[in-house]
Amino acid sequence: MSNKSSKIELYIPLLTIIVDAIAIFAAFLFSYYIRFDFAPFAKLFPVTKGVPEPVGYIEFALIIIPIWLLVFHSRKMYRIRRNVFVLDELFVIIKCVTIGMLFAMGLVFLLKGDFPYSRLVFALIWINSIILITIGRYFTLKFEKNLYNKGVGLNKAAILGTNEMAENIYERFSKDKFTGYDVLGYFDYEHSGENFIEGKLRLGELKDIPDKIRELNIDKIFISIPSSRHDILEELFRICEGINIEFMYTPDFVDMITSRLKIEEVDGIPFMKLKKIPMNAWNRLMKRTFDIVFSLLFIFILSPVLLIISILVKATSKGPLFYRQERVGLDGKKFMILKFRSMRVDAEKGGPQMAKRDDDRYTPIGEFIRKYSLDELPQFFNVLGGNMSIVGPRPEREYFINSMKESIKRYLERHRVKCGITGWAQVNGARGSDSSMQKRIDYDIYYIENWSIAFDLKIIFKTLKEVFFSERAF
Repeated sequence: MSNKSSKIELYIPLLTIIVDAIAIFAAFLFSYYIRFDFAPFAKLFPVTKGVPEPVGYIEFALIIIPIWLLVFHSRKMYRIRRNVFVLDELFVIIKCVTIGMLFAMGLVFLLKGDFPYSRLVFALIWINSIILITIGRYFTLKFEKNLYNKGVGLNKAAILGTNEMAENIYERFSKDKFTGYDVLGYFDYEHSGENFIEGKLRLGELKDIPDKIRELNIDKIFISIPSSRHDILEELFRICEGINIEFMYTPDFVDMITSRLKIEEVDGIPFMKLKKIPMNAWNRLMKRTFDIVFSLLFIFILSPVLLIISILVKATSKGPLFYRQERVGLDGKKFMILKFRSMRVDAEKGGPQMAKRDDDRYTPIGEFIRKYSLDELPQFFNVLGGNMSIVGPRPEREYFINSMKESIKRYLERHRVKCGITGWAQVNGARGSDSSMQKRIDYDIYYIENWSIAFDLKIIFKTLKEVFFSERAF
């Protein structure tokens, strides 16, 4: 490991601890100010027992901060290379702050006779701590990833494998330096000397790995091999015995299936659950409520945008404002999807075809609204109607489904949930003609099998980021 990388792994967690401590302390002071010095709040909640000195809250904050930091540490919030989206940390922050507040209130109970603590101040501390810690962590993560983008503190990594996943890892980590890795090349295990991954640097074979680790100071090896080749893993561990190196294994399809196996006993008989319903009744109700509330909110906020786009579509091309098309959704049921029309009326006179980059069928405004996914906005009405969800696999036409369901593994699994306006595949760049359909389906299946409201929120926020910063359309 390089000296710079070692320093980063020391300084970034330390910086995060300092930022958290400052945020917690600021939350105490800000909450005290709102409760006792902010006139509108004081009018709404009058102070009846006098204003306590701020020094009591300052001293209490200094006692509480180390306890809260320990709570955060127990949830692994100070590890290096937190390759996360800020929303991932938000839900953990809420849990940690809540636990910390329970400790604080327990301590207040013991000290109640010595200082008049306000319950309302503690409610404000809970809210303000979540907000300020999240903001602080957002900028800390931004700072950390900017360092990696500039090549500072990167871990040197290599890949063992020559399959599609190995190539995908190589491309993603070579492009996205913010993950914290500098991919030097790949190793194969076929002993042929061929360059299996076109355009990528081949470092050698399995037997060359120990020497290359020492020569290139490799910190980590990403392994992508078939699940049937356990002999390769056994040999890898044998030849790398005594070497400081980290192995990370990415599973193939068989491994992912095996990892989800669960034993369930029914009347004394054990069963292996190979496949389960993605959402129970409560989860479906929760997701439906979420969809309705957010759709109404989005439609209300975006109503001026909807009006402007409607005027532009009608003013720049002849034909209807909306584009209606039959799509296949949950359980294979068909419905009519609603979009702003972005192409000419005769765009598919030669038969169904997918949109592609630099498509000549776009209307004057069509390419713009498609690039920024503005043509998708009317689909919020599809969500309110119950045919779609805000988040889910993108709906497809029956024509394309019939042409792909035999050649794409597990393609029809995507119909186990409602299709969505956005999805896990889209926010990971698997969209348009530039990505393989199999990759999109793999992302969709991952979403289906790992669904949660928090996951939906993460995808929504990442979608907003993609809309404004992505160069490719959905």
